[in-house]
Amino acid sequence: MNETARILRTHPSAVLLAAQLVTVLAYPFFDATAAGRAVIGVVQMGVVLIALWAVRRTPALSWVGLVFGAPAMVFTVLEAVHPGSDAVVLVSALLHAPFYFYVSYGMIRYLFHDERVTRDELYATGAAFTVVAWGFAYVYAAAQVLWPGSFLGVEGTDQHTWFELLFLSFTTLTSVGLSDIVPVGQHARSLVMVEQVAGVLYIALVVARMVGLTVTRAR
Repeated sequence: MNETARILRTHPSAVLLAAQLVTVLAYPFFDATAAGRAVIGVVQMGVVLIALWAVRRTPALSWVGLVFGAPAMVFTVLEAVHPGSDAVVLVSALLHAPFYFYVSYGMIRYLFHDERVTRDELYATGAAFTVVAWGFAYVYAAAQVLWPGSFLGVEGTDQHTWFELLFLSFTTLTSVGLSDIVPVGQHARSLVMVEQVAGVLYIALVVARMVGLTVTRAR
């Protein structure tokens, strides 16, 4: 128990990574009802709070994350209650996207802060990657409101839930290309290309640096 408490206290990046993965696994069980969406909304609020906690340990500015994080938590609940409101979805996306991108910036800056690879930095490598994927999912949600029909599913649907857009974001960022949703609008394709470049650069710069420092330290 004490060891678990120590990990939670000293490795917020690990907590953030675990919280995001648990949310991904739990989402399909709760998304069908309003009550379930409210539960997911509360969980996502917790993820935002954990992200704020994690970024406080990085060289980034905490108040910048708080400026976007506080209203994002409010709109997380509003979006769970009113998932069909374009205005709520758009404002929520415009708050969440910069918040998650700033958190990822703080974590990446943390990873480049010194020449040692600690356990928390390894957790931060995974957390920063998933945070970027979440940020682009909200970018796609905003694009879907601003430019209807931006994304087309295999069944011909052109309106997609946030979870479906998160799936698209993960498949794009990891370059596995398994998504059943494709960008058909010009703006959507531009955004997807930016995420593809971000995924390649993350592997080339961040992951490669972590591996290089680990090998150097071992030698």
